[in-house]
Amino acid sequence: MSGKKSKILVNYAAPARRTHTECETARGSAGIINMKNAWAIRIATDEVLITSAQLGVKDIIFYGGPGSALLPGTNEPHGKGRNTYDDYAALRERVESFGLNLVACEGGFIAEQKFHDIAFGGPKRDELVKELAGEIADMGRAGIPILGYHWMVASVWRAGNTQVRGGAEATLWDSDSRDKKPIQQIGIAGHYDISQENMWNCLEYWIRAITPIAEEAGIRLGIHPDDPPVPELDGIPRLLGSFDAYKRLVSIVDSPANAIEFCQGTFSEMADAADDGIYEMIRYFTERNKILYVHFRNVSGTIPKFNEEFINTGYVDMKRAMETYNAAGFEGVFMDDHCPLITGDTDFPGNWGGYRSRIFAQGYIQAMLEAVTGGRAG
Repeated sequence: MSGKKSKILVNYAAPARRTHTECETARGSAGIINMKNAWAIRIATDEVLITSAQLGVKDIIFYGGPGSALLPGTNEPHGKGRNTYDDYAALRERVESFGLNLVACEGGFIAEQKFHDIAFGGPKRDELVKELAGEIADMGRAGIPILGYHWMVASVWRAGNTQVRGGAEATLWDSDSRDKKPIQQIGIAGHYDISQENMWNCLEYWIRAITPIAEEAGIRLGIHPDDPPVPELDGIPRLLGSFDAYKRLVSIVDSPANAIEFCQGTFSEMADAADDGIYEMIRYFTERNKILYVHFRNVSGTIPKFNEEFINTGYVDMKRAMETYNAAGFEGVFMDDHCPLITGDTDFPGNWGGYRSRIFAQGYIQAMLEAVTGGRAG
């Protein structure tokens, strides 16, 4: 976002807060945990599903979804226009056969050049919206309750790695660094209107078009914040990098199907997170039932410079954060995310970080859930 606030940003119709009774109901009775632990995987191998069951990670999120060229939960190309109801149902049934639950899908179609007409309002926008709507409807019918996605046309960026506790490696961001680069190749055609105003108009067009489709299919949608949350990168505006921006997003259509993939790590990188602002953002969006699930990770500080951390070494008080979710009535899962690279670790079929690093984070999350709720996690 630019330093100058738009009148549109501050004149939104805020979604209604849940009442005290509704928050109490969400917290559940003694011994019942409505907040749970999860992790996210790319490939649903026997090893990772058996490990999940043994460690008490009963809720599984998978990377993929609309725009993916692979069959859900595999590294096999689907070889067709898109994945269908049968493809998603097959993954859900496989996960359930191990005694686990498939609770969400996480994807990022908007970074693919094919879908840039949606982000910028090109001639194939309606055709592409229809294609994505068909796949999202199939996901909902197949029993996938949540799709988290991002709106980073220019992808995630970093400025290299740094050493954290014990020499483990984690990614860093420095707005003044000459080493800034995206984690994937990007290419945005020169004919697009890349103004912030146009990009907001196109995002609003998408939200108004896709929300009723999601409602009918019984699937909730939520958008991940811009990582890093800076105003622009490579000349392309970043829309979702502040508290006000997210208030604007959820006010476009006040629906359970227009919500947030709440990456606490990225929200913690925002300037708004300083001076206890992170806890206020957690409270605000939880009370309005806008948080679908949480990337429960930590960072060293806010923009313009930060690095990722172990879950218990960043600046955010993670116990206070989880207590804030609980007090506001959060019902959903906390997943580990962007775990530091530990020496000698083995690859995990998910996001950054290997098995050892992720299992450490999982143990921390499960223990924190028990400490905060008084119930038994896992």
